[in-house]
Amino acid sequence: MPADWNSLSDEMQLALSREAMRRAAETLAEHAELLAAEMEQGTLSDQGGPDALRLFAIVVRTTNRDTFGPIGHA
Repeated sequence: MPADWNSLSDEMQLALSREAMRRAAETLAEHAELLAAEMEQGTLSDQGGPDALRLFAIVVRTTNRDTFGPIGHA
């Protein structure tokens, strides 16, 4: 049975929230890279998007790393 969110310590809530944000950012970056590859392969219409999507993926990952730091350092 999962613990009630409110019964978790502030530190645990913060750690879980940061991990959720890290995973969400990584998912966004992976989707941007997938879309770029699809455009390069001709599956999706390319209107200059692959390079922009790769740049977006880098920005998401860099921002995530700078904002939340490495796992285990909450």
